[in-house]
Amino acid sequence: MGSVNRLDGPVCRRFIACKEQNMPFVCPWWGGYFIDNRVRKWLHPPEQILEPYLRPSMTVLDFGCGMGFFSIAAAQLMGDSGRVVAVDLQQQMLDVLRRRADQAGVGDRIRTHRCEADALLLDEPFDFAMAFYAAHEVPDQPRLLREIHRLLRPGAQFLLVEPVGHVRRHAFARTLDQAVEVGWEIVDRPAVRWSHAALLVR
Repeated sequence: MGSVNRLDGPVCRRFIACKEQNMPFVCPWWGGYFIDNRVRKWLHPPEQILEPYLRPSMTVLDFGCGMGFFSIAAAQLMGDSGRVVAVDLQQQMLDVLRRRADQAGVGDRIRTHRCEADALLLDEPFDFAMAFYAAHEVPDQPRLLREIHRLLRPGAQFLLVEPVGHVRRHAFARTLDQAVEVGWEIVDRPAVRWSHAALLVR
């Protein structure tokens, strides 16, 4: 019997096409259901990762928030006085995040915001920002780095984390070079499982 080709689905075709054209691949919204699971909770415990950087009364930007894996944890860590602006390109992701935030009792601390592929469409100042497994999906990374730099208050930190499986070491190094050119300072390289990570400061 001949083998059955399992790589002919629409998502696989789109992924292959993006790779062939050297374009970023955006995870489909329903992929969030597979990503946010118990294994990831063990692999990337959000409270443990974020706790060193968050304080009460902060306003936090979560770029590429997906279904709220880190947004909800951030809101819980900061308490009633903290606020999270959860930003994503896909409205379906934000809709699921909204439901999950309400169920977790932090819906009043999280505001969802739909961005565009080439613009965040935000002007308010932030005390902390994070982009977890999201920057590699952006077609113009230098622009993203400039926009987040513009939005953060002086001295504010930006946690940038990318997946080892999708982003090569040299590609992440190039992103960090671009960040320095924009005006970021690299102050730490925190250890995050199966990831490239950097803590930047404005």
